[in-house]
Amino acid sequence: MSIYSILIILGSGLVTWLPRVIPFLLVRKLQLPEVVIRFLSYVPICILTALFVENLFIIKQGEFPSFNFEYCLAAVPTIIVAVLTRNLMWVVIAGMSSMALIRYFII
Repeated sequence: MSIYSILIILGSGLVTWLPRVIPFLLVRKLQLPEVVIRFLSYVPICILTALFVENLFIIKQGEFPSFNFEYCLAAVPTIIVAVLTRNLMWVVIAGMSSMALIRYFII
């Protein structure tokens, strides 16, 4: 591997890392208003929901989105486990297990 490649990898890492760290460094000493803190508390769940729902559909140019049968089927037990346990580890295990079983038996 050449020096150029190593510098590109390190530079890419730095460019990826800085935007994630700088906001924490800037806000660390500030006391944010309660409204802002409440607003920001909803951001992670909104992002995860958007990513989750996006994967439930198959999108093709010029066509109405259709459901991805595998993902929708795997989402049912995963959501049930999420509601019952409220434990991220069990939700991930349920989702991965559901998807593995669906792909093994259906496809």
